[in-house]
Amino acid sequence: MPGPGAHLMYAMASGVGLTTLTGGRFTPHHTLTYTINAFFGPDIGSFSDWLSSFFASSSFVSRLADSIHHPLYYILILGIPFSFFYSWLSNILLRRKLLDSASGVPLSRKQCLYLISAGSLSHFFLDHLFEENGHSSMYTWILSTGWWENRAPINPDAVLFTGFLCTSLILGFVYVNRVKPMKSLKNQTYQSYQLVVGIAICYCLWCASQIYWVKPRRPAIGEEADLGVVIFLAVYFFLPHFFCSLSLNPRDHQSQQLPL
Repeated sequence: MPGPGAHLMYAMASGVGLTTLTGGRFTPHHTLTYTINAFFGPDIGSFSDWLSSFFASSSFVSRLADSIHHPLYYILILGIPFSFFYSWLSNILLRRKLLDSASGVPLSRKQCLYLISAGSLSHFFLDHLFEENGHSSMYTWILSTGWWENRAPINPDAVLFTGFLCTSLILGFVYVNRVKPMKSLKNQTYQSYQLVVGIAICYCLWCASQIYWVKPRRPAIGEEADLGVVIFLAVYFFLPHFFCSLSLNPRDHQSQQLPL
């Protein structure tokens, strides 16, 4: 299972990268909040359970610890209380000049909730891939969407449908980002995202129909585990970064700086 170092470095490196890419709108306050929740967040349940073992064993504490060490339950149980805490902490760090912020504005509770959610999912991005000697339930499921006892046949309809979707993705991207007299980068980016999400949904539906709905089950595309990989990346990689993007400071925060 990944330890503190792996969680800490993965999240902080991602945060620093976002700070650079966003021109400072993802501030060091964002990075710190995101990193703490990706590093220690869901593990706070296990840590509390370990501490309680020195005093008195409690089945309630153990059940609560198991519930907290979960990508969704951590957000539902501790998301709102921690959003108040991290917003207060951001304000303290800024006013006492302990942590810089390009905007000069502390994190709001809503921003903190986004970052807590992103941190929780990023924590399990590493946990699911590298725990239990590669035999975690999530990793096993990912592989099960493409593993076959014998060599899986590559069906012609699978090749045609997959080829159609991949070709549509490439040609659609070129069309959306074609040279135009009047263009908006924001609209092009939004349309590109819509294209990728639409193709991904169609691709996942195709894979799921072949694996789970057709009797007997058929390989969606040879031995590839694309259904599991796409869903895993969508939930544990792209969604956390989407939450981080929602937490960005607006561009006009430069005019709303606090007196320091």
